[in-house]
Amino acid sequence: MDGKLMEYFNRQPRLGVISTSGRDGRVDCAVYGSPQMIDEKTVMVAFARGRTWANLQENPHAVYMIMEPGQGLQDWKGVRVYLRMLEHFETGPRLEGYKREAAKIVGKEAVEMISVLATFEVEEVRPLIDFGQGWERGI
Repeated sequence: MDGKLMEYFNRQPRLGVISTSGRDGRVDCAVYGSPQMIDEKTVMVAFARGRTWANLQENPHAVYMIMEPGQGLQDWKGVRVYLRMLEHFETGPRLEGYKREAAKIVGKEAVEMISVLATFEVEEVRPLIDFGQGWERGI
């Protein structure tokens, strides 16, 4: 992967959808704006203690999908980034530092919902709409 994905992934403003499933296979998806690529193989995500976080405790795999509409279906842009959770922080300086910085952007009320900061390894990147031409076409 090159810096193109990281630049696209971190562009703001943007929202994406994170999908997870628990041990039982039940799927959840939720809109998230917090994921950030901190290097070309690592994504950092802040979570509340909801269904998405509960699923990740049982199954460390997730997909983060970013979409940008186009005129027609073939003009839509976006990526599907397949992730595996590496570690998480429920207390400590990493979580508190993240919350301080996030409060400057989204406000103190929004940050109060954050309970966990997790890092993920990027395992695979696929285009939003796969025409078999590589992920670069998707952004």
